[in-house]
Amino acid sequence: EPGATAAVVPPEPLEPGAGRVGAMSAEEPAAGGDELQMEGQDLYYVPQVALEGIKEKLSNSRKEEDLKPFLDRLMDPELVPDEETMLPVDMRGVGKEFESIEEMVQNLGVVGAAEAFVKAREFFEANKDEEPEGERPKPMTAAEWKRALAEDEEEELLEGVEEELSADEDEAEDGEDAGAEPSAKRAKTG
Repeated sequence: EPGATAAVVPPEPLEPGAGRVGAMSAEEPAAGGDELQMEGQDLYYVPQVALEGIKEKLSNSRKEEDLKPFLDRLMDPELVPDEETMLPVDMRGVGKEFESIEEMVQNLGVVGAAEAFVKAREFFEANKDEEPEGERPKPMTAAEWKRALAEDEEEELLEGVEEELSADEDEAEDGEDAGAEPSAKRAKTG
């Protein structure tokens, strides 16, 4: 639910309801997360095993009950072992933006959402932006990806605290100014 530079980090946290799919992007490893975009790319990281499982099930059964466990692994980072490889996908390949994976599943169904992630990987591999190979986002381990997500969450939290402090300071200054004016007026009139 809850995405720059040559190195790419996972999108915003993958907790249900966080981030946007189709806008779930990645950025530098030091600032991972679901909303970071690189030159038009809309990067997201998915477990390689889950993506391969989805491809296999789509070519065979195409049954929701067979695909759902793989989609669950895309939505919940805790289900992905630290040593597993995470692959970058470009969500522009989906053709539509979604606020979350849950919204994607709701609108496209389990089979449609599974197909969307396969399309997103194919779109990434096609490299339509003709990005030099050395600058393209690379696969990473789930441990690296989770670390990047945590760093991004921490960064967002700190930014939120800074914004709150700044707003509090502005309000305090406004309050002081407002408080000073009436007392000055009273002094003049009294």
